Amino acid sequence: MSFQAYLDTIEDKTGLTPRQLVELAGQKGFAAPSVKAGTILDWLKEDYGLGRGHGMALVHVIKNGPQIDSKHVGSSGVHRDDSDTLWLDGKATKPAP
Repeated sequence: MSFQAYLDTIEDKTGLTPRQLVELAGQKGFAAPSVKAGTILDWLKEDYGLGRGHGMALVHVIKNGPQIDSKHVGSSGVHRDDSDTLWLDGKATKPAP
């Protein structure tokens, strides 16, 4: 599953765009460097029922923003993405690749 596919599935499961979840995490102070991934994962599981894989995708975005490593862009592997910048504003507004 691509990184973007994880975020799209998170939107399906929660009804919130990745950007909305990042904003909520920021309001809770979870973007601070001292906050560990486990704290964010616990919140995502308790409030939204997200598992570890989907949660870790969102942890990356909360902590690092929408940029991902370009090594999977254009690759043929299961984790391939169309771009090294993730779309956070919802599937309905995502430009076609």
